Amino acid sequence: MHITQLNRECLLCLFSFLDKDSRKSLSRTCSQLRDVFEDPTLWPLLHFHSLAELKKDNFRLGPALRSLSICWHSSRVQVCSIEDWLKSAFQRSICSQHESLVNDFLLQVCNRCPNLASVTLSGCGHVTDDCLARLLLSCPRLRALRLENCARVTNRTLAAVAAHGRALQTLHVDFCRNVSAAGLLRLRAACPGLTLSAEHSAAMIPDQPPLARGCAASVSPAAPGGQCLPHATSSCG
Repeated sequence: MHITQLNRECLLCLFSFLDKDSRKSLSRTCSQLRDVFEDPTLWPLLHFHSLAELKKDNFRLGPALRSLSICWHSSRVQVCSIEDWLKSAFQRSICSQHESLVNDFLLQVCNRCPNLASVTLSGCGHVTDDCLARLLLSCPRLRALRLENCARVTNRTLAAVAAHGRALQTLHVDFCRNVSAAGLLRLRAACPGLTLSAEHSAAMIPDQPPLARGCAASVSPAAPGGQCLPHATSSCG
């Protein structure tokens, strides 16, 4: 029996055992198998292990997608996590090659995958609060959001969870250095039923723009209320 003699249900089952590249290769053999590849029900789960995979044409986004994970474990993650104003020209050039990839991809998810239930992002140093807020708005059935080592995630994401994460049951913001203890307390008060993990996040040193650093350096120990007093060689804007 030739593979094309199998019914649609059997073909979908067969495709489900293949990885993304194998599915794409098989879909190129004939129009019938290409139609199976394009079937949204074939794609309830998507897992990516590098940002380069997001640019491939070996998967499909659709309303059947329930679980999405992007876990990037690379030495370049360390470069992405460096504060922008501290990066060298070479480091900025590295980041420029991929800094918009995850945000652009998640915007596509927002438009095509309203039934998404679980999202995991690890090592996505350029994903933004605005993008995550839109994800929460566009995917009202989202029950689990797990973020790890996402340097640009701040308390604004926590506020978006409180405002828009009506179905959210689990939130992880582990090793996200710009999430503060105060932000976590506000979220716990607003969403007492939420299972919240913030391993090391509030204990990490947050980003400090040059202006803030200069201001902190020029605080006089004797100044009441921690006010910034100008020194002879520096000033606070």
